[in-house]
Amino acid sequence: MTSLPVDRAQVRTCFPSLASGFGYLDNAGGSQIPDVVIDAMADYCRTSYVQTGGSYPASVATKCLLDETHAFVAEFLNAGSTGGVILGASSTALVHLLANAFGETLRPGDEIIVADSNHEGNATPWYRLERFGIKVIPWPVDSKSMICELGALERLLGARTRVVAFPHVSNLTGIIADVRAISEVVRAAGAIAVCDGVAFAPHRAIDVQALGCDFYFYSTYKVYGPHLGAMYGRHEAWAPLTGPNHVFIAQDSFPSKWELGSIPYEGCAGLLGLRTYLAFLAGESYAGNATVQRAFATMADLEHAPHERMYTYLAGKRGIRIIGPKTLSPDAVGTLSFRHATKSSAEIAHAVNRQELGIKHGNFYSVRLLCALGIDPDDGVARVSLVHYNTLEEIDRLAGVLDDFL
Repeated sequence: MTSLPVDRAQVRTCFPSLASGFGYLDNAGGSQIPDVVIDAMADYCRTSYVQTGGSYPASVATKCLLDETHAFVAEFLNAGSTGGVILGASSTALVHLLANAFGETLRPGDEIIVADSNHEGNATPWYRLERFGIKVIPWPVDSKSMICELGALERLLGARTRVVAFPHVSNLTGIIADVRAISEVVRAAGAIAVCDGVAFAPHRAIDVQALGCDFYFYSTYKVYGPHLGAMYGRHEAWAPLTGPNHVFIAQDSFPSKWELGSIPYEGCAGLLGLRTYLAFLAGESYAGNATVQRAFATMADLEHAPHERMYTYLAGKRGIRIIGPKTLSPDAVGTLSFRHATKSSAEIAHAVNRQELGIKHGNFYSVRLLCALGIDPDDGVARVSLVHYNTLEEIDRLAGVLDDFL
């Protein structure tokens, strides 16, 4: 086995919040952030906390910072020259912008297909277009495989299909979808593929060119960075749409036509600070997407052992049902949801939280998926979501708590 550039102990020293000993096992809700990101945001606030548009040095520096952030996100996603990136308050906010823009181009009777495996952030914005006479068609979840099957999508696609919205990874099951295959089918039908990468991005490197979708978005605060959302779109996919910013801003003024108000510049500074952490994980000086790829290879390797131990424990525990893959699979990330035969998900989460371990319960904005699986969304599931800085000791602590409680 090839040795990694860094070990888990070295990784954990980069995250000040981990020093307390509290077990952060709710990373799908938002990851912890390393010192270099915190320092970058603080430094910006101390030295350059101004608006763009001025000719004085701090304002010019902020404009350069904004441009550099767009370039970094495109690099992070391996966009190359294929498309452009916009930033916003959150992924959900960006999808609303996108759906509203599509609403201006669609006609009554046009169709949008929405996967029932979606986080609601990639569902509600599209369903809201029904008020304009747009037909929204659910892409159903197969209750056995717990995914939206490609064959079912092929049967739903038609001459009036305009958009298909689906997730790269379910934020409940952790199952990775074949985005390339889905995108090929969607684009062959003349429609637009909109992929939610929020639950995938903390775990694996993203290559939008290889994925082949038209739009891809993720939340930077779930990928060791500040609270922002980022969305990539192919140039051809952006072109027919009109961004919502002020009427005097030209339609082809990208990305400003799509970025309402001011982007949180301190967040941009923090996002650029992430390059230093990625370089640390890769064991090299930052050198663009190649470094991103190597950094995420390190993350995936470190995530594997805790994921395997957690899955093995849950699979072998009497009374527990894993809401996800039937076996431990490389086609899944370290997000594990489960239910117990007699204890509610709320009871489980509260018992765990009392022992300095952070997990949550609920529907996690995946109500349609839970209903498809026959699970009451009010209680939902208990969810453990792991990333590369989690340890085997944390998993063993959690298992001990569950043994005592269950």
